[in-house]
Amino acid sequence: MPVELLTKYLNQERVKYTVITHSPAYTAMEIAARAHVPGQELAKTVMVRLDGALAMAVLPASERVDLGRLEAETGKTALLATEDDFRGLFPGCELGAMPPFGNLYDMPVYVSESLTEDEEIAFNAGSHTQLLRMAYADFARLVQPTVLPFAVHA
Repeated sequence: MPVELLTKYLNQERVKYTVITHSPAYTAMEIAARAHVPGQELAKTVMVRLDGALAMAVLPASERVDLGRLEAETGKTALLATEDDFRGLFPGCELGAMPPFGNLYDMPVYVSESLTEDEEIAFNAGSHTQLLRMAYADFARLVQPTVLPFAVHA
């Protein structure tokens, strides 16, 4: 989903947002540094398999997914997905730069409890050069994620 489609969706939903353009970056902390966004406020999307089904785990760039905690919280076997597992599932998005809007891809979204503490979040907007920043409350309203304590500091 290129940034234009995502911003069209956000405009239809009357959500205020900012587009942040930065030089190409591929790791969450590198993106946060280049975009001048605190690591706690940059929401990264980690693809996981829960009992074999793909899901999005969304957490601060400064943290990592604790698969054991995710399993305990969901009651499902949790594994990291491989790029081959989700290649092609996010049309128009660069691999690994999909926005955390699982609702637009018929995919469950799990958000780390720690991310909910931020008034605003920023996240990849389909490319390795653009982020969107918006209110966490608007994100939660649109995506309706399941909030769980599954992240630990990296």
